Amino acid sequence: MATEPQNLVLEYLKRIDQKVDGLLEDFRLFNVRIVAGESQVACLHVSDVQQNSELDRIKTRLDRIERRLELTDR
Repeated sequence: MATEPQNLVLEYLKRIDQKVDGLLEDFRLFNVRIVAGESQVACLHVSDVQQNSELDRIKTRLDRIERRLELTDR
C-alpha cells in the first residue's frame, strides 16, 4: 500500500510535467506569432514613411510646375 501513493503522486507529477511542456510549446509558438506581427507592423510603418516621402516629392514638383506655368499667385 505504501507504493500506491508514491506511484499516484508520481503519475500526477508526470501529468503536470506534460501539461507544462505543452504550455511552454504553445507559449513559444505564441511568441513567434507576436514577433511576426511586430515585424509586419514595422514594415507598414516603413511603407507609410516611404509613401509620405513620395507624396511630398510629388507636391514639390507640382508646385514647381504650377509656378512655371504661372498657375499660382506665388
